[in-house]
Amino acid sequence: MRRLTKTFFSPPSVRLNLIVICGVVLLLAVSMGVLFYFSHKVVHEEARLNAEQTLEGTAQHLDNILFNVEQSVGNVYREVVSHLDQPERMTNYCRRAVECNPNIVGCAICMKPGYYPGSEHFMTYVHRKDGGKNPATASQLVTSDKFGSKHYREHLWYTLPMTTGRACWTDPLPEEEDEGLTLSFCLPIYDQSREPVGVMVADLSVEQLSQTVLADYSLTNSYALMLGSDGSFIVHPDQKNLLGQTAEHSDNPALQKVAEAMMAGETGSMSFQQDGHDWVVFYKPFLQSEVPGRAVEKLKWSIGAVYSESEVFGSYGYLLLYVVVITILGLVVFFLLSRIVTRRQLRHLAILTNATNRVAEGHYDDPMPDVKRDDEIGLLYKNFQGMKQALANHVNELEQLTSTLKTRREVMNEIYANEQSVDRVKTSFLHSMSNQMIAPSEDISRYAQTLCNNYHGFSPEEVSQVVDSINKKGNTIIELINNMLNAADDEAGRQAVPGNEVAGRRINEDKEVTHD
Repeated sequence: MRRLTKTFFSPPSVRLNLIVICGVVLLLAVSMGVLFYFSHKVVHEEARLNAEQTLEGTAQHLDNILFNVEQSVGNVYREVVSHLDQPERMTNYCRRAVECNPNIVGCAICMKPGYYPGSEHFMTYVHRKDGGKNPATASQLVTSDKFGSKHYREHLWYTLPMTTGRACWTDPLPEEEDEGLTLSFCLPIYDQSREPVGVMVADLSVEQLSQTVLADYSLTNSYALMLGSDGSFIVHPDQKNLLGQTAEHSDNPALQKVAEAMMAGETGSMSFQQDGHDWVVFYKPFLQSEVPGRAVEKLKWSIGAVYSESEVFGSYGYLLLYVVVITILGLVVFFLLSRIVTRRQLRHLAILTNATNRVAEGHYDDPMPDVKRDDEIGLLYKNFQGMKQALANHVNELEQLTSTLKTRREVMNEIYANEQSVDRVKTSFLHSMSNQMIAPSEDISRYAQTLCNNYHGFSPEEVSQVVDSINKKGNTIIELINNMLNAADDEAGRQAVPGNEVAGRRINEDKEVTHD
């Protein structure tokens, strides 16, 4: 029994247990990581699908409101075109459009200047009192022949359809009749020659539209968001944002990124922080439904659904928090236990580490304590002791060799300096001898040229005289060359090499040939 216990708690058994525990912990961590990774994807996918359904429903609701306005204006528009020659009926048509549709807060018909004889400008505008904000006075209609302080020809809802000749929706525009921000549906009015002669425009209150859409959201911390092409809010729960503020000029950088993505017509989701809470917004471009007879245009509007992350990922967050806390505590306990066991088993490695640092600092002769271990660490310890002794011997040999090389280098430097001095003397001597050979060589060249040019005009005595002169100059050059060779041999302290003797024989042979 005692032998079995000793075997069970021996160091190899402890190491094996540690390896198994580490493997189990690693496998558990990987499994939990994969589980939570796919759980996170499933939750995100479910949230995305719910948000897409909500977005689709919101977009359909908004499109129904817009299409209802378009139909109401279109029904009245037919009678307007049929009775263009009766300006007194235009006010009744505007009134009918406002009365037939509770979403329309105002309707106007404007004609181009001079269209009606005797009238330079024509405009009739019928709108709800107080912009329809007060339910008690919403049914009371006010008629006017102007709109704000600017002329109607200066407003976008007039210039845009007159320029393009197409029906269109405008981005939220600040008005001056206490309606706040309004969306305007504009229809160009054509005469019989198919020329635009005026505009019929219907206004929707952005505030009322936002309240109607947000009423469909049942969650406390969720709301719809809609931006125009210029970044202005069309739908937002905060009424302050419906007063002309644009999302891209928000003080929150995260909201600016959301606004930029929505204005770029992107589809996706993004997280941001606001008022100390974490939010996630799902967004996509707003597209009008294609209905026969409807003029569909690309509005460049974007719609989004904003949710609190606690409502979307609340349960997942708590579960993940519990698992993370338990995992951290388990890892801490496991680390402490492993630390105790490791320090007991590997304390001799610390001794080896200190000894290695001392060797790196140049201390090769420090003694090391003996270790009575037969495992891998004991074998490593003994091998390190042998390596340290061999390294100390090798370092001593290197120091001796370095000293010897230093002495030899000094001797070689002295010899090299002497050789450089001798080379300078040789170079000076060669330059001097070469300069002495220049004049005889020029004389030989001149005599040879003279002899070649006047050979037939010279007498034999004159030719012999010229040849003798050439031989003298040649002998002079040969003597100089021999002096150079002899000086080189004497200075080197050795006899003339065979190459010099051969050179001397060749010079003498040339001399004899020249003389003949």
